[in-house]
Amino acid sequence: MEDEFGEGYAHTLARGHVVQALGDRTVTTALDEGESPRRVWEALCEDLGVPEHRRLGVDREPMEVPPEIANEVPE
Repeated sequence: MEDEFGEGYAHTLARGHVVQALGDRTVTTALDEGESPRRVWEALCEDLGVPEHRRLGVDREPMEVPPEIANEVPE
């Protein structure tokens, strides 16, 4: 959200903008209640008219994963 809306506004938007497709909940409430982050993001983008080509965010170099955790298997 920060990439699309800016660091300050993204947090305000997450707490204050009610999205009908999320059952009239804010982004924060929907996430807190277990809604999938992908579904929340897609609903917000649709609601605010974010073009599809900007919905995947800014390209970044992959983070380096420390070798001691690179091959861990989730429990």
